[in-house]
Amino acid sequence: MQKDCCFQSKNKRFRYRAAAIIVENDCVLFAGNEINDYYYSIGGGVHIGETAEEAVQREVFEETGIHYEIEHLAIIHENFFVESTGKYKGLDSHEIAFYFLMKSRGTQKLMSNSFTQGVKENMHWVPIEDLDKVVAYPVFMKSYLQSKHKEILHIVTDERL
Repeated sequence: MQKDCCFQSKNKRFRYRAAAIIVENDCVLFAGNEINDYYYSIGGGVHIGETAEEAVQREVFEETGIHYEIEHLAIIHENFFVESTGKYKGLDSHEIAFYFLMKSRGTQKLMSNSFTQGVKENMHWVPIEDLDKVVAYPVFMKSYLQSKHKEILHIVTDERL
């Protein structure tokens, strides 16, 4: 089993993550599960010795059953938050995530059979215009998708406040 690039020290946790922005037909793909009442971006921990690009392609395939190609690195996100569920619940977390825009395939068809920490994940195509009607992380996704970007954005969020 591969080890993720993360560590924990007492009540603090650091994680290096690679995530995907997948847009088809004006909808963005999010994951959800049977435990949490929110959606979250497709992606996961970068393994030790793995590049962020390799990690996002692996994670996208694991979660969707589809081999998406990377278009470009879009966002570097530094996120500070307190874990709300799972085995890390209550930990003060610091996550660095590289968000890659994936090339559109022109179809929303997936072959997903994904589980995370033993819980079944479901994939959800959310219309970009409706993102403010659902709880979805990262919260900046709607504003990002509604504007044009040529550069890599660096976004810092602190949800501990």
